Amino acid sequence: MPIPAIERRAEETPNPSRPQPPVPVEWGHTYVSIRGANGEGEEIPLTGSQGKDWPAIMLLPGAQGLDMPPVELHADASPNLPGSIYRSTRTAQREVMLPVHLHGVDRSTLKRLKRKLIRTLSPAAGYCVLKFVEADSQPRYLNCYYNGGLEGDEGEDRAGFRWATFGIQLTAFDPFFYSDQAQVAEWKFGRGEPFLSNVEVFLPTRLHKGIVSTPGLSVFNSGDVEAWPVWTVEGPVRGFKFSFDGQSFEAPTSSADVVAAGRTLTIDTRPGYKSLRDDEGRNYWESLGPNPQLWSIPAGTSRVSVEMAPGSGAASLRLSFRPRFESY
Repeated sequence: MPIPAIERRAEETPNPSRPQPPVPVEWGHTYVSIRGANGEGEEIPLTGSQGKDWPAIMLLPGAQGLDMPPVELHADASPNLPGSIYRSTRTAQREVMLPVHLHGVDRSTLKRLKRKLIRTLSPAAGYCVLKFVEADSQPRYLNCYYNGGLEGDEGEDRAGFRWATFGIQLTAFDPFFYSDQAQVAEWKFGRGEPFLSNVEVFLPTRLHKGIVSTPGLSVFNSGDVEAWPVWTVEGPVRGFKFSFDGQSFEAPTSSADVVAAGRTLTIDTRPGYKSLRDDEGRNYWESLGPNPQLWSIPAGTSRVSVEMAPGSGAASLRLSFRPRFESY
């Protein structure tokens, strides 16, 4: 029987004008862990096998609530018109469900695993922190409170002598993921340090006697949504004003120091933390001018205005914030 001939075609030369398919990027598995006691407890890996209790506590397929947070839409309805008119939107709290499998080498191992997980998730000890690390090594953190799922189910498909499955239900009242790297800028007499940004930086600022005004400082927020800054003012400072997009807050300049020499004033603009206190606990709200607006920094590049009136000694100003993300 004759062997059929195989037609050999010349290899095609890539045509630069023709669209080329993208080359896939090699990507490892996502690392997930949970830590209780306001993030100070023992870290429990939920992916990967570790220790003598293999396979320990494992995250199963089917996790929910880890991408875009839920939103609430508000609209006004007219009785004489069809539909509604959009008014506003609000990001709501995030509900997360983590299906986990506990498998011990014996019954006592399973019981230890359950007690450890219950102890970690107990809301009486504080919130727990979910940690996600992708192959790009950029960790993201979500603060959650346990609200159900560990009550137990001894059904045949839910538990056995050495194993058990649970659907852990968590609530993230702050629905955003956080980076572990704070972005910081600092100014002192004589020199300025650049803002930690891959796109734009703060211009170095030289402080001296009299009012220092810098109306176009470049601030880059690498997150997906607005971030709330923390300002630190080290005295002596006779007054200051921080402005952005028509919003501002200030301590009017006077002949006496608003922040005395040796004192450090921290202005925390974060919702739920808003405060103006120095290192001795003194409240500075009464030192602010009328209608203070502790503004946030939107995602991307912004221009902010800083005005300061340093006193007779060495003073400094520091700005820091942690970017926030809608998904890990």
